[in-house]
Amino acid sequence: MLEVHSLTKNYGEKVAVDGLSFKVEPGEVFGLLGRNGAGKTTTIKMMLGLVTPNQGQVEWEKKKGLNHVSFGYLPEERGLYPKTKVMEQLMYFGKLEGMKKSEIKQSVEYWMDRFDIMMYKDKLAGDLSKGNQQKVQLAATLLHNPDLIILDEPFSGLDPVNTNLLTEVILEEKQKGKVIIMSSHQMDQVEKFCKQVVLMKDGKALIAGELAAVKESYGLMYLSLFGDVRTLSEFATKHGYTFQEDGKRIILSLTNEDDHLRVLSQAVEAGVHVSEVTYLQPTLHQIFIDKVGS
Repeated sequence: MLEVHSLTKNYGEKVAVDGLSFKVEPGEVFGLLGRNGAGKTTTIKMMLGLVTPNQGQVEWEKKKGLNHVSFGYLPEERGLYPKTKVMEQLMYFGKLEGMKKSEIKQSVEYWMDRFDIMMYKDKLAGDLSKGNQQKVQLAATLLHNPDLIILDEPFSGLDPVNTNLLTEVILEEKQKGKVIIMSSHQMDQVEKFCKQVVLMKDGKALIAGELAAVKESYGLMYLSLFGDVRTLSEFATKHGYTFQEDGKRIILSLTNEDDHLRVLSQAVEAGVHVSEVTYLQPTLHQIFIDKVGS
């Protein structure tokens, strides 16, 4: 189990991370979320010992630090040698992890095949597309079978086919009992994997906890009304509701769980025909925009 206790980092008067705490169980994917500059990368670097915190500590199985832990880190920025062949540098990364040569070759070939990049083994990394470079970096992150996996924007540059491939890999690693930290701006992907999330802004945790509980307690809910969109939109505008059109329906933003009854009563009184009603929880994307959007 990974535990983060009150991590804090100051750069002069600037507080990059402010007392952040969370824990992640084996076989769990944890979402570390926020806009650019929120403090996510600084948090990751403190966890890995690349940046010294002003306060707080990280524990693995109740032992301080991650020096005794096998981890794989996929940074958001490119971490490849552009003038080195793909196979050569993956073999080199395996050597840095202390693997035997036979183990490295077997693992590198497995992950190159898994990510469908074997045909690029003799290519220079800098000559590959952004998506294929990302798959090479993913192979480097996983080739030594780490217990802790940290993925910073793992879906960057991937097309839908490769996005599905990486989704399968993450679920496989989760089933193996790995501890996985995922930082991503793609909220739909986070919702697929993450049981718990922390949403950061200006170094602080705005929201923290189990995703299901976060949604349930959020407060702002949505009512989906199907019917003639023009008539429904006129009705919503007249009554001052915030809404958006979506195909053959409109989606109203509500402020409490009782509002939907009032909306339907008003619609009946106005003679507006509603063919179907659905009460919706907010998506993680909607929560993200509401909490950290401009």
